[in-house]
Amino acid sequence: MKRRKTLLAALVVAAAALLAPLYGPGILARAADPAAGDDPGPSVKAMMSAYALVEQNAAEPVNPDRAFYSGAIPGMLHALDPHSNFVEPAEYKEMMRRQHAQYYGVGMQITTDGNKVIVMEPFPGSPAWKADLRRGDWISAVDGKDTGALENCKEMRLAECSGDVANLLRGPRNTQVKVSVRREGSTEPYTVTVTRDAIETSVVDLFWLKPGAAYLGVSSFEASNIERDVTAQMKELDESKINALVLDLRGNLGGLVNEAVFLAGRFLRDSQVVVSQHGRVEADQVYKAKAKSGNDPALKYPIVVLVNRESASASEIVSGALQDHDRAWVLGETTFGKGLVQAQFPINEGSEGAALLLTIAHYYTPSGRLIQRDYSHSSLMEYYTARPKGDTPAPTDDVKATDSGRKVYGGGGITPDEKYTPPRANQFQRRLLSSGGQGLQDPFFHFADAYFGTKKPALPNANWTPDADTMERFKEFLKTQKATFTDAEFADNRDWIRDRLRYEMLYRAFDKKTADQAARQTDPEVLKAIDSMPKAASLLDQSNKAYAMRAAR
Repeated sequence: MKRRKTLLAALVVAAAALLAPLYGPGILARAADPAAGDDPGPSVKAMMSAYALVEQNAAEPVNPDRAFYSGAIPGMLHALDPHSNFVEPAEYKEMMRRQHAQYYGVGMQITTDGNKVIVMEPFPGSPAWKADLRRGDWISAVDGKDTGALENCKEMRLAECSGDVANLLRGPRNTQVKVSVRREGSTEPYTVTVTRDAIETSVVDLFWLKPGAAYLGVSSFEASNIERDVTAQMKELDESKINALVLDLRGNLGGLVNEAVFLAGRFLRDSQVVVSQHGRVEADQVYKAKAKSGNDPALKYPIVVLVNRESASASEIVSGALQDHDRAWVLGETTFGKGLVQAQFPINEGSEGAALLLTIAHYYTPSGRLIQRDYSHSSLMEYYTARPKGDTPAPTDDVKATDSGRKVYGGGGITPDEKYTPPRANQFQRRLLSSGGQGLQDPFFHFADAYFGTKKPALPNANWTPDADTMERFKEFLKTQKATFTDAEFADNRDWIRDRLRYEMLYRAFDKKTADQAARQTDPEVLKAIDSMPKAASLLDQSNKAYAMRAAR
């Protein structure tokens, strides 16, 4: 009964949160609490009565957590728009951890392979790295607890399984955890005691593609350390030597608006608008680039921004701002079209916390175009999976102009200046990568397990490329894994196989950044961005002329 009242109280607070934009966050504190005897009002009373009827008459016992956390509250929010959502306590805790980009643990990314939890990446310099935990290791036990015996792992709930193991690995700083792993070629587990430490994660990659041409990849805007990491890495690279930059936002689903404002503003002139926010009740906000001198090197080199259909929210803020100010040439696919502003409303539930992510406003690019695409005539599933025919934006009357007068269109994401459609995987490639069913099941990943075995992964240098013998060994490995292919298919896909093998081997022998750098140097879309750099340089020249004309008025 106590648990039920607590859940009902949480639902009342959730309902009150829908009114928060009208009356301010204080309404959360003043919301009626049925557990305390307050009158919740007719709407919430009706919901409470409905729950009571379900609980009393359902064919199976009702799980209150599932009824409210997975049903009533998310359903109420999804009725508003596709992005308002309820975040359960565990998910909220993880979201906060990603935003802070720091936690205490051993310092490695893990995933599942079937019902096994394996190491994806020990972070360079972390306790896991120093303890010789490696990519591909199967974590068989943590502090003596068999990971395969964990309930979520036994039930093949993969995300929950890896989350349970991650929680075992995390803990207070300077405490110890015993990690047992199994490796290909060894009959005995490798067990090591690791001392937990502060672990900082980064979503920023900056390196040279070739002399003068730099690559900046930002995989997410969820972390709050993007400004710090970009600034530090630009200093290390020596930004004054950059004469062309590829900014890769492909697959970046968004995150914190202030980090997006920083990244776009870094390449814009003093006080140029990055994005504006307009809501029904909340005061309008305009975000501008920070002050910088006219000699700042970030203003001098051309930029090509890479986007795709999975570039969303904060990624669209960055690409839209740079496009509107003619500061960058945008290459790729039309972006997702997510321009709704979510505010977090924490809900404290006992010692845990949950939160509402409630839409309170819309984002607009500097030219005034709306980023958000229409969702009024589609289901939630259609909204997230359907794309306009031919990957072109839906017809729209939202036509604006960039600083130099180029037409740009709103209401459907960011349309690239130059379309690039990634080549589709052929039948052989799809068959090879989907042969394992659930989990990782990547033949390149597992070949590397067998290739290096228990030996410390080592290659001569970062320029290493699989030779004919390695390619033949991989071919024979595929046969042992019952992969279906012909010799002709293998020969026709030789370059694709070689590139994927090279990435996996470099990842293990060096680190992820080394592997990513090698992959980006041969990435067809990145190479297309280099070829498109003269167009970006022409835009930069137009932008400078437009700015000078306005300054002279």
